[in-house]
Amino acid sequence: MLNNDFRIAKVQRTLRWFEQDIPLLDMRVRDLSKERQESAREFAAALIDRTRAELERLIREREAETGEPAEPPCEPAD
Repeated sequence: MLNNDFRIAKVQRTLRWFEQDIPLLDMRVRDLSKERQESAREFAAALIDRTRAELERLIREREAETGEPAEPPCEPAD
């Protein structure tokens, strides 16, 4: 399970990095033709979608192995 948690954390970091890079991507491609700008944005969006899908798969896999939900239940109110 530790290995799976490590993989989940790694994919989460990668996903955050991709998502935070979108404004920088826009700056990097602004000098390109509109077609190439759109292609770069579509590629980045597809990469983010694949990374999210991988994260969801890993979380489901962990849940199936442990029988526990990914997030702990809420604390009761005082």
